[in-house]
Order: sequence, then C-alpha cells, then structure tokens
Amino acid sequence: MIRNIIFDWSGTLVDDLPAVWHATNHVFRQAGMEEWTLERFRAEFSLPFKGFYDRIMPQIPMRQLEQWFHGHFQEAQIQVQELPHARAFLESCKRREIRTFLLSAIHRKQYEPQSSVTGLAQFLDRAYIEVHDKRAKIGELLLENGLVAEETIFIGDMQHDIDTARHGGVGSCGVLTGYNSLVQLRASNPDLIVEHLGELLDVLDRNEWTSLARDSELGPEGNAKPVATVGALIYDTDGKVLMIRTHKWSDLWGIPGGKVRFGEPLLDALRREIEEETALAISDIRLVLVQECIHSKEFYRDAHFLLLNYVARAEPGRTVVLNREGQEYRWLTRQEALALPLNQPTQKLFDVVGDFPSMFQGEAAIATG
Repeated sequence: MIRNIIFDWSGTLVDDLPAVWHATNHVFRQAGMEEWTLERFRAEFSLPFKGFYDRIMPQIPMRQLEQWFHGHFQEAQIQVQELPHARAFLESCKRREIRTFLLSAIHRKQYEPQSSVTGLAQFLDRAYIEVHDKRAKIGELLLENGLVAEETIFIGDMQHDIDTARHGGVGSCGVLTGYNSLVQLRASNPDLIVEHLGELLDVLDRNEWTSLARDSELGPEGNAKPVATVGALIYDTDGKVLMIRTHKWSDLWGIPGGKVRFGEPLLDALRREIEEETALAISDIRLVLVQECIHSKEFYRDAHFLLLNYVARAEPGRTVVLNREGQEYRWLTRQEALALPLNQPTQKLFDVVGDFPSMFQGEAAIATG
C-alpha cells in the first residue's frame, strides 16, 4: 500500500523551466559563453547543480555562479506557475491521508514566493529544500519521519530524482512535465513514467493505491485493450502542414490527435481533439490510412494503438494555440516537414498522402465541413 509520497518541486509541481533556462543563459552571458536553446538546455542540464557547472565552466567559483543565477532568477520567476493536475493530485493525497513531503534543490528565496503564490505548500507535511544532492538526504528524510520505504514513492522529472528513489529503496515515478526528456528518464529505469500527475492519479486510483503498475503492464490476462485514436495532417491555405512536437513521443514531431471516447463518432472525436490541442477548426476531412502502433519505443509508455489518420483543411480565421500536450508547432512545406525527426506513424502517413492538393480530389472524402 502506498502511504507516503515524496515530491520534487521544479518540473513536478510547478513549471519553472522557462525561468531557470533564462537565468542559466544569464550566467552563460556573464561568463562570456554562448546562450543555449531550450532544447539543448533540457538535453544537457543535470543535477546536482555543482556537477553541472563543474562540467560546463569549472574555472568559475560556485559562489559567483550562484550570485549571477539567483540575481537574475528573481526577475525571471514571475513566469513560474503551478503545473496542471498538481493541485488535484495533492488534494487527493490529503483526502486519503497520504503523507506528503518535498525533496528539492530549490533555493529558499525561490521556494518561499513560489509556494506562497501557488498555495501548494499547505498540502505538504514537510519540505526539505536547498538539497544539492537528494541521494544524500533521502535516507534522513525516511528515518526522521518514520517512513517505510516499501510504502513510499518519489515523483520527479529528472534522472537525479529516479536515482534518488533507487538510493532510498522507494518506488519511482518520472513525469514528462519538466526538465528531462523521455529518453533521459527511461535511461534511469523508473517504475513508471507518466505524462503528468493527472495520469498518475488515474493509475493509482485504478490500483486502489497499492502499486504503480499500469493496466497495459498486467500481461495477457489483464484488462489492457487496443486504444482507438484519431489524428489529422492539417493543411493551411498555402498548402503547408501543421507539425507538432511532443514530449510523450520522445520529442519527435507528428500530427495532432488523441483517443476516441466511448460512444463518440470518429469525426466528432477528431474535431474535438484538434480543437483541444491546437484551437483550430477543420473541414474537408478525409480518411487516408489506418495504422497499428504496438509497443512503440517512441511513445512514452507501452501501448497498442489503432491510429485512424486523416487529412483536413484548417478553417481560416484561427491561429494555433497549443495545450499542454504540445511543446512546439510549425507550419511547413512537405519537404520541410520530412526533414524533421518525425515519429514513425507520421512518416508512414506522409508516404501515403503524397503532395498537396491531390488527396483532396476525387471521392475519398468521408466528411465535408
């Protein structure tokens, strides 16, 4: 039975990645170094902080680096906000009388205003902050609070969090809402990887808070079933296609879409998913391809999908607004899109579709408007 949860703060309960990235680039500028893109920062940033800076700029004293960083972060942290599902997850823990703890490297000058603004600290039994190496602290946390390791899990967004959980002998869950990519988290082999805390709450509720196992991990005698999804290759009036990059597909590029709800007609599901993920309305919808996607290593969890792939036109007058599932989008020509690192189902879809606007001619449409 899971009775205790240890949380990381940054990237797990709050989104401070943009602020930390900007503050780190400020440090680089002060040191005369070139700034990093967000993608490079996510790929190379690591904890503990000292190890990261010793690797990047060992010639500069840590005290000077911290002064540069914290001085700029006070300006940048206005961007910090609680992550979706964090409050609901913590509220569920409180209702169930789950003991909750924080184990984080965050500086007190950052934690106090962030916890005050978000109000999330009220749900925590105890907060351990300014911890440079969590592996050296987790044993003390367990001992001081009388926690049984087998009844405890650690939730975090970085490899250091997963390594810390293993060091303390507790369960581990990686979330894709923060700093490390799917590939990085998988390298640390956590017990579970989820897209966000809302998904973790669903998993725990289904398991009655006894384990981190997914339905799809139960084997052939379990309840796992193939999942039907819809997605569309969307064209604008210039014949360019919309490409979206997501963490859950290993930061590869693909098309917007999602699961079909029980009792929901396919086209209704497609229009709903496109609007939720991009804020676009679509028309001239045509079915192009049905694919199977089984045990894909590109997807963040083990799954069996039936992918119903469509092409459609974006109705004019709207601009793309991504929800939390997408990290970046681009309108591109076919050749530009093919030059991106695409997930395999999207690559297959391009192979079948051909060039615009040939797929919109003839009688292939299954819906108009």
